[in-house]
Parts: sequence; structure tokens; C-alpha cells
Amino acid sequence: MVQSVNVAGLRSVWTLLVRPSLLLPDLAVRDIRSLSFSDLHNKHNIRYLVFDKDNCLTAPYVDSIYPPYRRAWADCISEFSAQNILIVSNSAGTPDDSQYAAACKVEQELGVPVLRHHEKKPRCINEILAQFGNPPPHTVAVIGDRLATDVAMANMGGMVSIWVQNIVTSKGDNPVAAALRSAEHLVYRLIKNSVQPPK
Repeated sequence: MVQSVNVAGLRSVWTLLVRPSLLLPDLAVRDIRSLSFSDLHNKHNIRYLVFDKDNCLTAPYVDSIYPPYRRAWADCISEFSAQNILIVSNSAGTPDDSQYAAACKVEQELGVPVLRHHEKKPRCINEILAQFGNPPPHTVAVIGDRLATDVAMANMGGMVSIWVQNIVTSKGDNPVAAALRSAEHLVYRLIKNSVQPPK
């Protein structure tokens, strides 16, 4: 599947330039193994989880969970239940995904729903909330490796933003995504001590 240009992301560039605080996560972790899903659920009142796929749960363009993450992923599903977890990708489940074949394959492999969405991240907030039945946004946590898409989307929508700092692998990664991720890490280091988080 060929991934098209993320027009939604390009439209958000000005917003991020004006409000760089949108790039600051509520929580930064090494990878999903660093998360206590029980604490998120029971102590922080998170009821729904949104995950990016590539380099957060899987290797780039691979549909199955990264093997070292299997236990953490099983714990996540056990704690939240599959129907309260959503994969939001900028490839699978988008108009780039013919007949949603990739989304169906990911659902089979990961055991949770993949959002079918017309707008790419970070502009698909309403589609995400609608999928969950429009809960209060603060009960939804978004977990991903990209500041300008995953974290910014969560912050724009009033959701909890969790940044996964270590990617699964650079092998097979989209070169543009890799370059943007490196730039995001640089921006984060520059602003984290001088810009106030958005909430």
C-alpha cells in the first residue's frame, strides 16, 4: 500500500508553529512496556486507548505485534478490553487502504479495531471520539511515537497524550517519517523547559 501525502498534517503545521505547546506530551515513556495499564485505567480514569501502529506497536509496515511487546499488549487488552482500544494509522484504515484490506489484516493480527477515517492524523479527532461513542475527551489516551501527529492530535482534542520515545526499529521506516521524527525530537529538547504544556 502506497501512503499518500498527509495533507491534514501539512494543514496543521501553522497551528503547531503558533502553539508549540501542542507538541509536549502529558507523559513520555520509553515504549509500551513502561506503561502501567492498570494505573492508567484505575488511578487516572482513562477508559479508552488510541494507539499508533508503526514503530509504536509493530515494526514499520508489519501487521503483527513486535515480539518483545507481546506481554505488555496482552496486559493492555486484558485491562481495557479490545472494544475500548483503537488503532489509528495514517495508512491502514485511510482512503489509501483499498477496500480496507490492510485495516482488516491489522485487526486480525492485533485483536483490536482499526479506525476507518477520512482525515489523517492529527485531524481525525472527531472520528476517534465518535468511534468510542463520544466520551469525555479526558478519558481517552493517545499513545504514539510522533509528536506532530499523535501527541499534537491528543492535545488538540483535550485527550491525554503519551509519547513513546523509542521506536521499534528504523529498518523499513518511511524516510520522510524518520526525518520528521528526528526533527520532532530536536524541537522537544529545545522547548520542553521553556514552553508550558497545553493543559
